Amino acid sequence: MVELKTDTSIDAMYEAGQIVARALTAVRQAAGVGVSLLELNEVAHDVLRAAGASSPFLGYRPSFAPTPFPAVLITSVNDAIVHGIPTAYRLRDGDLLSIDFGAELGGWVGDSALSFVVGRPRPEDLRLIETAERALAAGIGAAVVGNRIGDIAHAVGSVCRAAGYGIPHGFGGHGVGRRMHEDPEVPNEGRPGRGLPLRHGMVLAIEPMVIASGRDGYHEAPDGWTLRTNDGSRAAHVEHTVAITEDGPRILTAR
Repeated sequence: MVELKTDTSIDAMYEAGQIVARALTAVRQAAGVGVSLLELNEVAHDVLRAAGASSPFLGYRPSFAPTPFPAVLITSVNDAIVHGIPTAYRLRDGDLLSIDFGAELGGWVGDSALSFVVGRPRPEDLRLIETAERALAAGIGAAVVGNRIGDIAHAVGSVCRAAGYGIPHGFGGHGVGRRMHEDPEVPNEGRPGRGLPLRHGMVLAIEPMVIASGRDGYHEAPDGWTLRTNDGSRAAHVEHTVAITEDGPRILTAR
């Protein structure tokens, strides 16, 4: 069931979203060659503590997971697409890092992700990330009253496929509100004009995921959480929480 949020609730979600934005900015600034993923998790945790917010990630255990998620920050490196668990791994020059973070404040959740290269970037990695960001912008542009979920999915998928990239099936965006994952699902590929109509008050996490090789295959790592590309190629993941309003899409996690 899709819950439509009031304008007051959307304002409250914006406050949660801005904590997310601050945390992602702080983590990106702290990330560097030799910095561990666990250290980045602490940077994000410090932002939560300072804001008096909590983490919807920490302790989260969906049906597929063998254990609760043990951190407040998701850190996916190189061939990891999403759901990477922070470890003692120290970042190396040229690593492609995707970070995903959520915050809960006053009972409302914000959720966002970004990808970047640590140290000296390879041109192909920059192109991958830039395409993911363009796909996100296209999806947000389609998130208007009167469109449908399929219009968002088509906008995201068209950008990714035109660039020759793969899209992991079964993973995409979702509704956000009192819980981190609410209805509806927001696929990263689909047919325009199909699916649920978009209405004022819907709040969605739109989150393109792209695989550099152009293949869609992925597998679950032994930790039961991390999803990795089957062929070892790199992946990028970006996301914003977006409110659909009569005045157009409002990005609640804008940095």
